[in-house]
Amino acid sequence: MSTLLEVSGVSVSFDGFKAINNLSFQIAERELRAVIGPNGAGKTTFMDIITGKTRPDEGRVIYGDKGASLLKLSESRIAQAGIGRKFQRPTVFEDQSVRDNLMIALKKKRGPFAVLAFRPSAEDHARVREIAGEIGLNTALARKAGELSHGQKQWLEIGMLLVQEPKLLLVDEPAAGMTPAERQQTTDILREAARTRAVVVVEHDMEFVRRLDCKVTVLHEGSVLAEGSLDHVTQNEKVIEVYLGR
Repeated sequence: MSTLLEVSGVSVSFDGFKAINNLSFQIAERELRAVIGPNGAGKTTFMDIITGKTRPDEGRVIYGDKGASLLKLSESRIAQAGIGRKFQRPTVFEDQSVRDNLMIALKKKRGPFAVLAFRPSAEDHARVREIAGEIGLNTALARKAGELSHGQKQWLEIGMLLVQEPKLLLVDEPAAGMTPAERQQTTDILREAARTRAVVVVEHDMEFVRRLDCKVTVLHEGSVLAEGSLDHVTQNEKVIEVYLGR
């Protein structure tokens, strides 16, 4: 399976503090990866660099089969290239229905005239129903997003990204504040999504990470400390020292 994203030798400092330190990371086209690490490990900055929000001081970020440099693209161009990011707190249009939220997010031309002239086709409605089924909200299409539970809002935002057909999906702490049943549903959604795209999940909940059953990258002080299965990395002496202070 070919590499979709390659981060190589990336470093970035803020006021003398090195948030990312010679970081290298790769993910394949259809792969689920969990990224863990203590607070301040560089997880958020790592995602900021990939999405163009933060520019590194050095290093390369190569994306896609043509090997394009993301460092030359704006945040909007990176999103258009197929990289979607979900932040920890769900951001949905609460006064709009689930259906309308998904319809608004459809991958369409975004110019002012295109938006004004947009009329959803039968194919658009079918796509929205398909995604609603994938995120477990097929029976809630007519409900206002503001009426949904916290977990359902998280699923809706993931659906709003999936409907844009990203090649790489970055998800920040999706299990936070969820019930056990919602966490299981979220696991299923992310595992299914990774069958057709790359998915990177930043998470603190180790039980949730275990349910994902995927390769884990441990960050510490802006660098990769260990990689492998969750069992493998949690037996790593350096990881044990960082997490348990031994």
